[in-house]
Amino acid sequence: MNKETILELKDAHVHYGGVKALDGVDVAVCEGEMVALMGPNGAGKSTVLRAIFGIAPMSAGKILWHGSMVRPVSYEMVERGISFVPQGRRVFKSLTVRENLMVAARTEHAGRRHAPWTEQTVFAMFPRLAERRTQLAGFLSGGEQQMLAIGRALMGNPRVLLMDEPSEGLAPQIVAEVMSTIRKLKESGLSIVLVEQSPKLAFDIADDIVILNSGRVAVVSTAAALKNDGVDLRQHLGVF
Repeated sequence: MNKETILELKDAHVHYGGVKALDGVDVAVCEGEMVALMGPNGAGKSTVLRAIFGIAPMSAGKILWHGSMVRPVSYEMVERGISFVPQGRRVFKSLTVRENLMVAARTEHAGRRHAPWTEQTVFAMFPRLAERRTQLAGFLSGGEQQMLAIGRALMGNPRVLLMDEPSEGLAPQIVAEVMSTIRKLKESGLSIVLVEQSPKLAFDIADDIVILNSGRVAVVSTAAALKNDGVDLRQHLGVF
């Protein structure tokens, strides 16, 4: 059975000064599924997330939410049910763990497929954060800050979660924990757009793969089909 397309980026063009970061990019996200964006450095992966969330203005293109065109403005996207976990975590270091969560709290959105996210449910998913709830976020480890960034995004009770390289700079054991959490979120019915450099991590967890190169879509396929077809990732990702 075909799932509903909840979010679409269509024919997106983004420029940074005179540099074209996106050149006619299309990305579609279905209800309850994960799309992994892959590609070499500078391919435009993070810009896709930023364009969807309204922090990288498009010179052309449009965003469709349940088939209707919407303005890509960050606060409006949050109200619709889209949350963003940015690259580099960007937690509020001068606030406590609990304050970081509460500043992002939003009421649950209609049409959600999972229980509403609250301070208690986030702490249940991340017990280490519960232990450090009164600690300033600036004193957390890198892995704990990543957990807090994810928890803060969940407090918006999203239907779509945008995640920009959540494994970046983390020790392998912590990467495994973060990816296990992302898998649980997907299983709960949350739709996810994931930027990830590691092919193994992306292929293990994603439903669909979009490979970008030089601001354009080079490959669109399911993860299963790419595995079966034996696509040479060295050509598209620069990995050996």
